[in-house]
Amino acid sequence: MKMTRFRKRGRTPFRCLAALLLSPVVTLETQSPVFSAKVEAVRVDALVTERDNGPAIVGLGASDFEVYDNGVLQHVDLVSFDEVPLNVILTLDMSDSVAGDRLDHLRGAGAALLAALKKEDQAALVTFSHLVALGAGLTKEVASVRRAIDEAAGSGATALVDGTYAAITLGESDAGRALVIVFSDGVDTSSWLSGEAVLDAAKRSDAVVYAVSTRSRLKPEFLHDVTSLTGGRLFEVERTAALGAIFVSVLEEFRRRYLISFTPRGVEKSGWHRLEVRLKSRRGNIKARPGYLAGSS
Repeated sequence: MKMTRFRKRGRTPFRCLAALLLSPVVTLETQSPVFSAKVEAVRVDALVTERDNGPAIVGLGASDFEVYDNGVLQHVDLVSFDEVPLNVILTLDMSDSVAGDRLDHLRGAGAALLAALKKEDQAALVTFSHLVALGAGLTKEVASVRRAIDEAAGSGATALVDGTYAAITLGESDAGRALVIVFSDGVDTSSWLSGEAVLDAAKRSDAVVYAVSTRSRLKPEFLHDVTSLTGGRLFEVERTAALGAIFVSVLEEFRRRYLISFTPRGVEKSGWHRLEVRLKSRRGNIKARPGYLAGSS
């Protein structure tokens, strides 16, 4: 099957992200990621179902969709379904509280996800405590990612925001569809980056973020916001024993999403762009990111 390669909209991550891609451990040093203003095709991952949380509708093409950018109807250049290889970034909390059964469940969930990947897909592991660590870079050799998961251990505080930003950037460092799966059992306690800066980065990104958080009295507001902005989903669980089933269900759901591409026309080249994806001739529920941020920050 012919694979379609997409160019990423131009952006330059903050300077210490280069260290993340070259070194197993990095401490983040700045609050201001910098991006360029280059405008290219916009990609939208869209899940189409019969109803909310219902079965996915498959077999649609470009002529079945309408995309509105700030209210202006756009020409849909391409719609693909389960053709483009995935870049799956496992982003795992390794703070002090992840130990014992939780760590065992997390390792098992990672193994289950890796076993469900196709040979064309790539995977990577980012862990975070008070530091962000690259356990394994993007690779088709998932055995190396599995080993990195088995060797990971919990210690320190929780740099959830920093870890999520690193994962989003890593997911977009190669051709493919970026799926970021974040697990955390707590709220952020030690990130250098602000949540607002990382949410702005997510608005410029093609990556889709799904997250799993253990339920507590503290609401996972950052995870709720980043999953909503990228068109993903947040799962809140009482226990971690079901993590494996959740991780695999996220992958299966992501594979049923359509990848819609268009080049913006008739709209401003900077600022927040509100997106609306519709079906032309049938009913259905569409889950996609609500917009994107264009131009320099």
